[in-house]
Amino acid sequence: MRYREPLQLEHQGRIVITVDIQSACLLLYPIHEWELIEAKLLKLSDTDKTQRSLKRMLLGYAHEVELDGNGRILLPPPLRQYANLDKRIMLVGQLNKFELWDEQAWLQQIDECQETIRSEELANNERLADFSL
Repeated sequence: MRYREPLQLEHQGRIVITVDIQSACLLLYPIHEWELIEAKLLKLSDTDKTQRSLKRMLLGYAHEVELDGNGRILLPPPLRQYANLDKRIMLVGQLNKFELWDEQAWLQQIDECQETIRSEELANNERLADFSL
């Protein structure tokens, strides 16, 4: 895997895994990226119900793990259950993090993404107006 070496060298193989609050997948952050997330979470209120719930989900499920010598990680059972990970999984790079999906859930997600993109008027989306590949 092309990400193993940079994760080992730049982040000492340390990754934080937590849940995605909008999808049934896991989020894997290199340790330095997770520290940025923690700083943002620290600024959230403990008295606002929504903000507190967000903190509880992300921090409550967060597990720090290290890549083994072969670049693998051991997923704690609660995280495997949250994302319904059984046999076939998909690791999806997302710039500053990775997503870990059950293969069937990922395929369904891709179908939904394609439908969303087809149904949107991309040229009218201010953030995407100048985006091209």
